[in-house]
Amino acid sequence: MAEPLWIPSQQRITASHMQRFIERVRDGLDARVTDYDSLYRWSLEHPETFWRELWDFAGVIGDGPGEVGTEGWPAMPGTRWFPEASLNFAENLLKRRDDGEAIVFAGEDGSRRTLSYAELYQAVARAALALKDAGVQPGDRVAGYLPNLPETVIAMLAATSMGAVWSSCSPDFGVQGVLDRFGQIEPKALFVCAAYRYNGKTYDCLGRVRELITHMPSVKRLVVVPYMDPAPDLNDLPQALTWEQFTDNQAVNIRFQRLPFDHPVYILYSSGTTGVPKCIVHGAGGTLLQHLKELMLHTDLKPDERLFYFTTCGWMMWNWLVSGLAAEATLVLFDGSPFHPDGNALWDLVDELGIHVFGTSAKWIAACEKAGVKPRERHALGSLKAILSTGSPLLPESFDYVYRDVKPDLQLSSISGGTDIVSCFALGNPVLPVYKGELQCRGLGMKVEIRADDGRVVSDETGELTCSLPFPSMPVAFWNDPSGEKYRAAYFDTWPGIWSHGDYARLTPRGGVVIYGRSDATLNPGGVRIGTAEIYRQVEKLDEILESICVGQEWEDDVRVVLFVRLREGVELTDELQDRIRKTIRANATPRHVPARIIAVPDIPRTVSGKITELAVRHVIHGREVKNTSALANPEALEHYRDLAALRV
Repeated sequence: MAEPLWIPSQQRITASHMQRFIERVRDGLDARVTDYDSLYRWSLEHPETFWRELWDFAGVIGDGPGEVGTEGWPAMPGTRWFPEASLNFAENLLKRRDDGEAIVFAGEDGSRRTLSYAELYQAVARAALALKDAGVQPGDRVAGYLPNLPETVIAMLAATSMGAVWSSCSPDFGVQGVLDRFGQIEPKALFVCAAYRYNGKTYDCLGRVRELITHMPSVKRLVVVPYMDPAPDLNDLPQALTWEQFTDNQAVNIRFQRLPFDHPVYILYSSGTTGVPKCIVHGAGGTLLQHLKELMLHTDLKPDERLFYFTTCGWMMWNWLVSGLAAEATLVLFDGSPFHPDGNALWDLVDELGIHVFGTSAKWIAACEKAGVKPRERHALGSLKAILSTGSPLLPESFDYVYRDVKPDLQLSSISGGTDIVSCFALGNPVLPVYKGELQCRGLGMKVEIRADDGRVVSDETGELTCSLPFPSMPVAFWNDPSGEKYRAAYFDTWPGIWSHGDYARLTPRGGVVIYGRSDATLNPGGVRIGTAEIYRQVEKLDEILESICVGQEWEDDVRVVLFVRLREGVELTDELQDRIRKTIRANATPRHVPARIIAVPDIPRTVSGKITELAVRHVIHGREVKNTSALANPEALEHYRDLAALRV
């Protein structure tokens, strides 16, 4: 039996939101609810009651939830939550209006800014009035092509305060990547930055904006956030105003527009590596409830605690982060490279700003270990109580690294969900132990099951991660999909009425979840399905290898495993190193995981949100078109995989 890496103290359990919620349900609704397992079962058996209790527990502001909990239950898709309720998303994020800190911004150049809740409210009031004067109405789209700035949060809150729909992407997107997204949703107002800074360099954005705006006739108001001196020259952008010009009014109050529970609040995008990105529409009520559940119960975020997530505005973790305002926490926003000037940059922020909950990607944690960064040796990290990791499976060795070299007493939460649900299926829990390689639990109200290829629900076996009951943060719709055909095809084609998420996973006997990677990237040599995460885990142990990407190549009526590795500078892929790679995989995974071909490459393609893209590499090695290279941060990297002699023998 595996030993836990961390066990929460009784004091921490007692003080947690999760324990308070367990006791609330036990004392008021069901005496059989005494721990997390029984609470989880109860949340599935009584979903309407569970989500109502969460509404009250989290202090949601709105008219409702009303007498009717759902319409159409348990149709999936088709269930509508709280049809009698109305609320406003921004009103819930701005319910606090005192001098407590709402936002602390940190730039990689050392710049710092702070906004109190009162100051944030006033800034949103001015931006909301300006949007109204620009003709923005409920249901209109407002978009941001911006870094992770306070103005990005303000613009989003201003838009959603009036019932407009917010959508954003980061300024490292190229023109076509932005058009592929915003061109579909036709925003009426667009917020952009004049420039941004990354890894010590400044990048101009206005050249791209000038080209972009000629292809987006829907934009009636363009707002430019200067961000850094000197002030931008906007003479050739006649419809543009600077942020200061745009918000130069005397607004003091916000007229929050309360709208139906499922009124759209966000449009997010699929990765787009196989075609034009799907525009995923999320509702205000479902997003708010789900985020409050995850932030308050599963993360144990408390008022005035500081919440940080290293993210761009093109990743759903930005949307998740800003909901921390609804939990009355302080958001720590960072713009820049996490390795500038060195690998301690973000750990320095923990000490400087007193961060309590620190979120990042699994790849960044692995990169810190590879770089020999040992935060525990040069940082106090006294405030830090939880680290969250997502984007890809957190390797078991990364669990060891965090508890050995970062801090032994904290909740390490590997979390998994995605853009599709703007939240998580499996995640952390402050009242449960942490075991190496496992996500602590399935989320409350989420009937997550693992299914074999024949549809059987299995336990302690690998299979497809599915969800078999509706939940409030399911997408409201896909944009420009009036019949719902694209929506149903995305999640319900495999098993009608059951959400198939596209992750290859296993449910452990103690209720934890292990994620093995995307199911569309799993390998099938000899007809046996295996996950790429197991290969990465073994390969990236080796000091010579910085990172890797693994795909299946169709070969002689079967599939063979092909591994591409990016090596440290000065290292060559010798026969001896290849032999060590194969022996390491064979000894720690299975013989079927051992690659038939190992090839060194100088770069690995990744999406703009930083995820490696196995599907694009698989298309290239088979001579197929990668339909939307604008979805990649480094599309030129694909050339390293094209027409390789090593893959013809």
